[in-house]
Amino acid sequence: MRFEQMEVWRRSTALCVEMYRHFRECRDFGFKDQITRSALSVPSNIAEGFERVSLKDRGRFWSYAKGSVGELRTQIHIGTEIDYIDDDLAGKWLSETDQLSRMLGALIHGIKRELNES
Repeated sequence: MRFEQMEVWRRSTALCVEMYRHFRECRDFGFKDQITRSALSVPSNIAEGFERVSLKDRGRFWSYAKGSVGELRTQIHIGTEIDYIDDDLAGKWLSETDQLSRMLGALIHGIKRELNES
């Protein structure tokens, strides 16, 4: 299997692309940079973890990805409060980030279980 076949990677990549497109014209470069960097970090860390040889390294990078999802959720909430993201889109993105976090949590839990068994 390749990381491109992982549903969590595909969905996080699609979310990242959607966010880059949404903020393409945003003139608040600090906010735009921060939220797109968080979004980009999720699939990037999933891929990097997948390519690592040891399970411990894989779990660490997937944990980084999960942390970036939390950072991204926070920025979506803030973006909504400052009227950069409308409520419907924010709801969609928050739902997707919640699902990504759960998926990553399950992957991390599976690695921890494997490490404890070996």
